[in-house]
Amino acid sequence: MLYDTVRELSSSVRVPSRALVNSSQLGSFVSEAFQARRVEISFLGYTGETLYNELYHRLEGLFDNPGPTRKVSVRMLVPEFGQPMTVPSRVGDDLRPVDDPVFRERMSQRCQEYDGILSDIAERLTATGRLVVECEYRFYPGIPRDKICIFNRFQVLHGLYDLSARMRLNHLGPEFYDPKGYRTDLNVWSREGTAAAEAAVATWIKHFDDLWDLAVEPPWRRSTAP
Repeated sequence: MLYDTVRELSSSVRVPSRALVNSSQLGSFVSEAFQARRVEISFLGYTGETLYNELYHRLEGLFDNPGPTRKVSVRMLVPEFGQPMTVPSRVGDDLRPVDDPVFRERMSQRCQEYDGILSDIAERLTATGRLVVECEYRFYPGIPRDKICIFNRFQVLHGLYDLSARMRLNHLGPEFYDPKGYRTDLNVWSREGTAAAEAAVATWIKHFDDLWDLAVEPPWRRSTAP
């Protein structure tokens, strides 16, 4: 239903100045978002590494120069790595995916690291008394097919991961199916120009909000809850 709705709207939506961007260009969108007094950034995808790197530097910069920003909310939705998965997975015979708990745990630990670092920065920034910052990771069920970034509920970037992408941890080890988010091209939807554009962005935002409400906390957050 979501994709049918967006496809129907696409023909009447005015093409924004950047209709298609690469994930390596996320920095400019993050910088634009932080020009607002209230910043809200939402992500759905694999590990969020590309966006994490941009957020880390931008949040650190708020200590010296918060600018107009007074509140920041970052929500990151990543796969539930505790469940068997076809992607990420080990490449088996005839290129069939083979669930690999060790590799899944590697991805989970990466997300835990990102979550811990962003949450620590958020706590320290909030402690300054100049602004309030919240950062949180949650899990959604399924494989990392879509990459979605939402900036200030105004712009939505959407692309599809290359699920056939493979990598090795070392040149002698097995291959793994491991989508490369930084290579993902993203379509840009903006709330500007037409009612159809507004409706398209609203559809993506509702989709994310619904998934967020259904998502579960990662085990590392549950284990540290008071």
